[in-house]
Parts: sequence; structure tokens; C-alpha cells
Amino acid sequence: MDRQERNAQFVRALIELRSLILNGTFDAGHRLAETTLADRLGLSRTPLRQAMDRLVDEGLLVRIETGGCRVARFTLDDIMDAIELRGVLEGTAARLAAERGIVPEIGARMSEVLDALDEAVAPDQLDFAEYVRLNAEFHELLAKSAGSSIVAREVDRASRLPAASPTAFLQGQELVPDFRASLRRAQLQHRSIFNAIEAREGSRAEALTREHARMAKSNLRYVTKEAPGLAEQVPGLALVID
Repeated sequence: MDRQERNAQFVRALIELRSLILNGTFDAGHRLAETTLADRLGLSRTPLRQAMDRLVDEGLLVRIETGGCRVARFTLDDIMDAIELRGVLEGTAARLAAERGIVPEIGARMSEVLDALDEAVAPDQLDFAEYVRLNAEFHELLAKSAGSSIVAREVDRASRLPAASPTAFLQGQELVPDFRASLRRAQLQHRSIFNAIEAREGSRAEALTREHARMAKSNLRYVTKEAPGLAEQVPGLALVID
């Protein structure tokens, strides 16, 4: 097996195992048996172990002293902290982009994405699938806007924590009261963040970005208290214990 094939197997193992965990296939605290899991995924144990190592680093798995890994457990406070952390890191990216000047090609693409998002949330016709895709791209661009690979990497890491992703609470939003208005409010915040970055207003860009991330906290409270039936549509909430 050449290097390219080994890397492809690792990527496949990582994507499939992460998906199984976030979708609640395994209960929080469940011990993963490498042999059984390798057979289930149709992979050898080497790329599977590499994927498990990565997921330990991401916080989705926890090493067991006697060997192997178990699925991590999270409390609601953990999820709230993860969302707050993402907001802090994205806010740092926005502030640095404003202070240093946004990377030109990223700024140009962000402007295009914002225009497309305006169309996706137009009052006469909501394109929800397009909003989800473009929202994810906007946040990816925001993380890279300062030209710092370190900041971008840490934003990505924080976003992989359960329910901390900018798109985590979008699935199922069509069932939430006033969800169309909430998407338009989010889009207005996107615009304000971008405008602050372009105006070189670092503190304002950071504050707006952190406030924008906190919308996810409101969504989390709604899902857990008012509409627990929606929780299964939010990747990672299956790992939350009372």
C-alpha cells in the first residue's frame, strides 16, 4: 500500500468514525473495540488507530488507562463553554483581520458569499440548503481572514467540539418558531462583522463576532428546554449527559 492510499484510508476512517460518534451511534462513555470497529468500517486497524488518535486530540474520544478509547461525555456547561471558546477564537480572527488588513482574496470571496447569503434569506424565497452551505463557508473564510494559520487551525479545532460548529443548530431550524427571522438576524450580523473588518475597527469586529457566536447558546437552550425532540438533529448532542 503506497502513501497516498494509506492517507486516503486514514481520512476515510476519520470522517466515518467522527460521523458515527457525533450522530449518537455510540453512547457517551462507550468503549470502542478496535477489532469490531475496523470490521464495521471495512478498514485495517492502523488507519483506524490514527483516526482515533485524532479524535482524542479533538476531544471526542478519551483514552482509557488500561488501553483503548471511550466516547467522551459532555455536560450542557461543556457545550456552552465550547460555543463561547469558538466565539473568542473567531473574534480574535476578526480583530486581527481588521488590524492587519483582511487577506485580499479572502475579503473578495467573503463579499461574494455575503451577497449570496442575502439572496438565500430573501423575504420572498428562503433557500435554506444554500444558507447552510454559505454560512459554513463564511465562517471558514472568517477564520482565515487574518492570514494566520495558527488562528485558523484553532478555530477549526474548537468548531469540531460537539454542537460548537457554526452550523450545528441549523439542521432542524425549520421547525423552530421565527427561524426565518433568526436567519436574517444572523445574516445582518455577518454583514456587520465584515463591515467592521473592512473599516479596520478591530475591537468592534471582535465584539460583534463573539456576540454572533452566542446565538448558538440561545439555540442550545431552546433545543434542550423547549424542543428536546430536535436534539437528535444536532450533531454531538447525543454525547451530552445530564
